[in-house]
Amino acid sequence: MTKFLDVILYALIPVISIVLGGIVGLFRKPSGVFRSSVLHFAAGVVFSVVAVELLPDIIKEHKPIEVGIGFGLGIVTMLFIKYFAEKFESKSEENRNAKALPMGLLIALGIDMVIDGLLLGVGFAAGNIEGILLSIALAFEVFSLGLAVVLACSKSNISKQKNLIILFVLGLMFFAGAVLGITLLSSLSQEMLELVLSFGLAALLFLVTEELLIEAHEEKETLLQTSMFFIGFLIFLLVGMVT
Repeated sequence: MTKFLDVILYALIPVISIVLGGIVGLFRKPSGVFRSSVLHFAAGVVFSVVAVELLPDIIKEHKPIEVGIGFGLGIVTMLFIKYFAEKFESKSEENRNAKALPMGLLIALGIDMVIDGLLLGVGFAAGNIEGILLSIALAFEVFSLGLAVVLACSKSNISKQKNLIILFVLGLMFFAGAVLGITLLSSLSQEMLELVLSFGLAALLFLVTEELLIEAHEEKETLLQTSMFFIGFLIFLLVGMVT
């Protein structure tokens, strides 16, 4: 089996995982405490991805100009997305009584899925063992994100079918990122790869601080909910050490 086919096969694992995570949220009516706990956990996992997978690779190359440009572009892009998403949500709420979809969160998650897919593709470019272990770790991450998506959308009056469509689209974005990672990014110059990874770093940090944790803090917080952030971080940290 070629490396490209390996990526295709193992990219399906996280795609299936995010859909399964969403289905759990669709067919079980979670409490506000559970919703907040899942969002905390997902934030911890994504933050751990930043610390374990992205930052070491970015720092070791010592290319501050590329990192600065990529990170800056990532922040500017996410701020624009947040601005226009909030305008979209406010217009939607004016036009109907139902609460609008959390577009800022969904767009940020879409970028996160593409970046995760890129990481998987680049991981397989580095070696099959690294790629397989990363696929398993990312499957665990996106399962919690799939659940978080459905819980975050629970305030909107949308059908289960539309929820599933959102999950499938996010899964396809991951799949597209993985294919792009093994075909294009694996042959990029180190400078361009640093810029792309730094852009992803900014997007993931934005996802944690401005989307997942804000959604999580809408519920009255307990010590258990707070601890879920650190549990999520620790689990992926340990998985990253194994890889």
